[in-house]
Amino acid sequence: MTQLSTALKGGITPEMEYVAAREKLTAEFVRQGVAAGTIVIPRNIRRQNMSPTGIGKGLKTKVSASVGLYGSKGNIETELAKIRTAVEAGTDSIMDLSVSGDIDAMRKESLTATMTPLGTLPYYQAVAQTAQKYGSSLKMEVEQLFEVIEREAADGVDFMALHCGTTMSAVERAKQEGRLDPLVSYGGSHLIGWMLHNRRENPLYEHYDRVLDIARKYDVTVSLADGMRPGCLADSLDGAQVQEMVVMGELVRRAREAGVQVMVKGPGHVPLSQLKATVTLQQSLCQGAPYFVFGPVVTDIAAGYDHISAAIGGAISAWAGAGFLCYVTPAEHIGLPDVDQVHEGVVAARIAAHAADLAKGLPGAAKWDLALSRARKALDWQKQIDLAIDPGRAEKIKKTRSDDSVAGCAMCGKYCAMEIVAKYLGTARVSC
Repeated sequence: MTQLSTALKGGITPEMEYVAAREKLTAEFVRQGVAAGTIVIPRNIRRQNMSPTGIGKGLKTKVSASVGLYGSKGNIETELAKIRTAVEAGTDSIMDLSVSGDIDAMRKESLTATMTPLGTLPYYQAVAQTAQKYGSSLKMEVEQLFEVIEREAADGVDFMALHCGTTMSAVERAKQEGRLDPLVSYGGSHLIGWMLHNRRENPLYEHYDRVLDIARKYDVTVSLADGMRPGCLADSLDGAQVQEMVVMGELVRRAREAGVQVMVKGPGHVPLSQLKATVTLQQSLCQGAPYFVFGPVVTDIAAGYDHISAAIGGAISAWAGAGFLCYVTPAEHIGLPDVDQVHEGVVAARIAAHAADLAKGLPGAAKWDLALSRARKALDWQKQIDLAIDPGRAEKIKKTRSDDSVAGCAMCGKYCAMEIVAKYLGTARVSC
């Protein structure tokens, strides 16, 4: 039985109990969320030695980091180093988005390299295999695509991003509206190219029941990816994006009826003024399915700093109801991230996630901040560093400070006005 079918029958799985303990909630709370579809626990029945993670309403906002082989210079060891870095930085899941090289080997290595849930985007491998075999991804046969989906599920992948809601109707809508940046989704663009070249409907939409059969067999969580994801602010919430979201809402219903856990992957570029509306619309159309947002970045001008733009968008999106943030690194839109940029991306996304949990008043979220505030007031530098979201960076910066500030805060040192005030008021030492 799947997590969802068990929950609907009133049963509580070991995964639900594990998630409840981590979140400091009751197992019944988690079970009810899984049963309602507002919480998912990605966990393939073939997967061994992993730590289940809950995603969705009432739980802490989670973060995902993406890695994968790309181009002739891509190698497995480099990507495994990125996985280790992401895990050390606190990511809650990994997505292997390999598009070249030995994708099967990369996936199997990824499954053993981390205990976090692992996600993939099977169309990437189908595209790579078809291009290698026939010289063009446009020659892909539907059976080849489903063979890849089955293989990845059998290997133990916990969740799969699949563009099941990208229909020919939505593509025509985008053409009529004249998008500024037509397609930015790698998988979505290849899929739509195949649809147009072969004059056929999306096979993932046409054969959605087959997708669900595989997902149910291995208890793989389906992540409905948006092929019409806006790649610039000017295209946000256009007709094509909303039309695809309507279709995904219907696919969410069908997945739940089939006993398959499902979440929805969301937009990439959204202006601040539309973030809440976008999340609210998704939650309404997709019946509260957990929203897995890519960023989103809130400005198009932040090349080199898109992790900051995404942290802003991620915090507001999660506050509005999104439950899962896909990290964005400083290399976004420019190139592939190195290990250090992976670390920066994860930390930025975690800051956004925690800020949102504070804003939502999630039970226990403020304890961390309160503990660090008390350490700061007491000028307990080591405890401040230990409690920082990135202790290594905090300690490095602390060591570069002027000697004059050793006895006081980082700004004023021995000339601390706050300390003078504290002495006058008869309170403990404080810091700026």
